[in-house]
Amino acid sequence: MPSTTITETAPAKISLQNEDLKTPKPQGLAACATGGYELAGIPKIDDPYKKRQWQLEHMAGAFRVFARKGFTEGTAGHISVRDPVDPNTFWINPLGVHFGMLKASDMVHVNEEGQVIGGNKVAVNAAGFMIHSAIHKARPDINAACHTHSVYGKAWSAFGKPLDLLNQDSCTFHGIQAVYESFGGVVLEAEEGEHIVTALGKEARVLILQNHGLLTAGGTVDEAAYLFTAMERTCEVQLLVDSAKWEKKLIGKEAAQYTANVNADPETLYAEFQPDLEFEIWQSRGELSKGN
Repeated sequence: MPSTTITETAPAKISLQNEDLKTPKPQGLAACATGGYELAGIPKIDDPYKKRQWQLEHMAGAFRVFARKGFTEGTAGHISVRDPVDPNTFWINPLGVHFGMLKASDMVHVNEEGQVIGGNKVAVNAAGFMIHSAIHKARPDINAACHTHSVYGKAWSAFGKPLDLLNQDSCTFHGIQAVYESFGGVVLEAEEGEHIVTALGKEARVLILQNHGLLTAGGTVDEAAYLFTAMERTCEVQLLVDSAKWEKKLIGKEAAQYTANVNADPETLYAEFQPDLEFEIWQSRGELSKGN
């Protein structure tokens, strides 16, 4: 019986070149869901007073998410949300209260001068006010900003450089990442807040504060909070990758832009935060949502 020789041909190595990509326009939630149903996006709330309460509940939820993820350190850290009734003012967390205990009624309403004008009438973080006030004045597109002294954000900030395009998740920050290449001490002067805003520029939504940590911003507190959690995790991954000391394979800029256009629009980032938020609402048994 004649022998049969089987010759196997190795599959061709496929390489997707930049010219093969057609950068889509931002697709929002349409790119996330299938099956004939859409994922719920940012709700439209016409009544500014109802919107205020909705924002404060989501703000409290964001703090509890941060607590669960280990972003607390003493009295450091703050989230601010622009007030929909009076957009020249904003809400911020009280000084010295653990993130995991915060509820909507704990938030403090302050004006442009840092004076408490409503809500929970207690002290707020002076450095937090300087940073957030400068951001809200300079960037009308930003309604919320987050900053904490998270572990991996602090570690990565010591290098004073942006995160690499290491994976799909890091592409979220492509085109919206900036670095403040200085450290002027605790931010107690308006001038330092203005320097941070200058580094943030007109387009960035995530900022690495050299020798300090991370700051993120967005149109909703959900967007800003999700960007913070994602950036903290990306700092952790980058530090792990760099510690291996092997040659890194980075994602090309065009592929990164393609991915960012699909995954990093405000609606999608809002939706990404909802599972963590809803878990905290469920865990709190209604405590988180208590209003003023």
